[in-house]
Amino acid sequence: MAHRDLNKVCLIGYLGQDPEIRYMPDGRAVATVSLATSESWKDKDAGEQRHRTEWHRIVIFGGLAEVAGRHLKKGSQIYVEGQLRTRKWKDNIGAERQTTEVVIDMHGLMQMLGSKSSNAPTESPPIDELPLTESRD
Repeated sequence: MAHRDLNKVCLIGYLGQDPEIRYMPDGRAVATVSLATSESWKDKDAGEQRHRTEWHRIVIFGGLAEVAGRHLKKGSQIYVEGQLRTRKWKDNIGAERQTTEVVIDMHGLMQMLGSKSSNAPTESPPIDELPLTESRD
């Protein structure tokens, strides 16, 4: 039997800020969004409700990036399917940097679900100034 690997990420969450749209040298659109996913549980020791929010960097290429730029805004709820990728680069002072992001390209999916509800996170961390290159390693 052949060995097969799978790199697939599925998330449902809320945008912490409006999409940032840029264009590759070949003219393709790239949208970057910060997506919040939250979970709640009851702390058995303290008897209190606890909450945790994770922020995910989502990078969308091509036609879906154009759709994101036109229709998504801070507070939009979306479903995404993509691949987890980690990139390394040197910043403008020569320091090594690294980021992990969910990449949605022609094999990915983005679906708009609705708007922010009262329990959605309200702010996201700023999106770093990262070089936009599509890695096909």
